[in-house]
Amino acid sequence: MGDEATGRADDSAAAVDGIDAAGMAAWFAAHVPGARQPLAYERIAGGHSNLTYRVTDAAGKEWALRRPPLGRTLSSAHDMGREHKVVSALGGTAVPVAPVVGLCEDDSVNGAPFYVMEFVRGPVLRGVSEAEAAFPDEGDRREIGMRVADTLAQVHAVDPDAVGLGDLGRKEDYVARQLRRWYGQWEKSKTRELAAVDRVHDRLAARIPAQEGASIVHGDYRLDNMILSDSGEVAAVVDWELCTLGDPLADVGTLMAYWPERGDEQISIGMPANLAPGFPTRAEIAARYAEASGRDLAELDFFLALGYWKLAIILEGVYARYAAGGYGKGGSDSGFEEFARLVARLAETAEAVEARS
Repeated sequence: MGDEATGRADDSAAAVDGIDAAGMAAWFAAHVPGARQPLAYERIAGGHSNLTYRVTDAAGKEWALRRPPLGRTLSSAHDMGREHKVVSALGGTAVPVAPVVGLCEDDSVNGAPFYVMEFVRGPVLRGVSEAEAAFPDEGDRREIGMRVADTLAQVHAVDPDAVGLGDLGRKEDYVARQLRRWYGQWEKSKTRELAAVDRVHDRLAARIPAQEGASIVHGDYRLDNMILSDSGEVAAVVDWELCTLGDPLADVGTLMAYWPERGDEQISIGMPANLAPGFPTRAEIAARYAEASGRDLAELDFFLALGYWKLAIILEGVYARYAAGGYGKGGSDSGFEEFARLVARLAETAEAVEARS
């Protein structure tokens, strides 16, 4: 969602990779009251895993549609029913999410399960230029950064049992389960051997901190996984595909891994938005989260190392799908080859951070 997209809506819906125009038209007619045919579709830029499309009807009404990536997928990583359940449950909480319209798990409709949400308009800050254009005032950018921390604390404050997500996953031994899961994903998707990935796995597994409580964990929490309002408020947190239950500090580590500072450009793709002047530092974000959540961040470096390591594996999966043609004709080649080199740098950074923790 958000305002950025790969291009204009295609005049022929059948030409959009990942969309069966006839099946989708029938589903919307049956499940979305008031939707006026014909429908137009466009892939929305950003995100390299589950795919998001803008759906526009003949009257200009818009929805967002989520489906798994094209081509071969790892079964546990792209569960539309699970993602739909999470977003639906959070709709009644303080966590800002897009209102859900419906879920389709019948592969015959569109070749894969999908779900539909209301379209939330607003800036998505993927790069420095976008941040500076949408929010030219440095003070506004600082406040946005602080809201990133505050919103994460809101996610972790939700009682999973109270909102019907108590069965989303096991609450205990979260980090051990994450290490097993992502190491398994690495084995399935790796395109070459990287000894640093193996070493970091072994070192983290040998010294897992005691888990204090369990919360909803987003799993990929970062600035460009949220849609902002024009005033800089958080309008919606998106991309819940990795959400589960477990140690909330893992989300903090992931956020820090996605929050580079000057000098960290070698472990980031392009120039992430938070490098624009005004955004708070990692330390300031961590302090704001600690204040808002009341949690002790003494083991933050452990979780930062875990975040870098997991990011390396995610990007290896992205690269493997790209190399196999899994993003179809609508995907952009821009940056994908760089992922192969970036994976190695992230694994090395994870190893360095783990050594100092």
